[in-house]
Amino acid sequence: MPRQTRQQVDDEIIDCAATLFARHGLRETSIQRIADAVGYSKSGLLRHYPSKEALQEAVAARCLAELADVARGAAGEPPGPGRDRAALTGLAHLALRRPGFIALLLAALLRDPADPESALLEPVGEVIAEAFALAPPTEPDTVPDLGRAIRVAGAVGALAVARTALRPHLTAASAADLIDVAHRALGHPAADAY
Repeated sequence: MPRQTRQQVDDEIIDCAATLFARHGLRETSIQRIADAVGYSKSGLLRHYPSKEALQEAVAARCLAELADVARGAAGEPPGPGRDRAALTGLAHLALRRPGFIALLLAALLRDPADPESALLEPVGEVIAEAFALAPPTEPDTVPDLGRAIRVAGAVGALAVARTALRPHLTAASAADLIDVAHRALGHPAADAY
């Protein structure tokens, strides 16, 4: 079996750490727990990331960068069903490629914004809003189109929960079903109804 590249090792560590951070929180996830999950010694993991904080920052940066790529991919479409499908397609493929990121995204959206653990992933909501062309708040703590925001939250939640709950059973072919379920949660007809 060919040896993994440095990038493949980093990808594995970061996705696994994202899964554990989503499940246990940043404070409760130890370097040892992550090392055990990826099959490295603690010292081996610390050669890649010199501290837990460095690993947390790397996970947050990569997760937000991948999410921003999804938003950029959807930004070429005008607001509406096509843009929604583009955003959901990007999220579904991200979910299948990096399941830990989607679990962390869901955890970030569920976390109390006042919780200090929320700071690293605070931009997640803004990036999701950008991907789906949600109007920004006109005042703090307001949502201009609450109905649409609820549907977007439901669609993203449906995709993330399905991916997290069915993790061992989903394949690349499952992307179409994830996209379709989430698209319908936004109030759009099923893909075969076009």
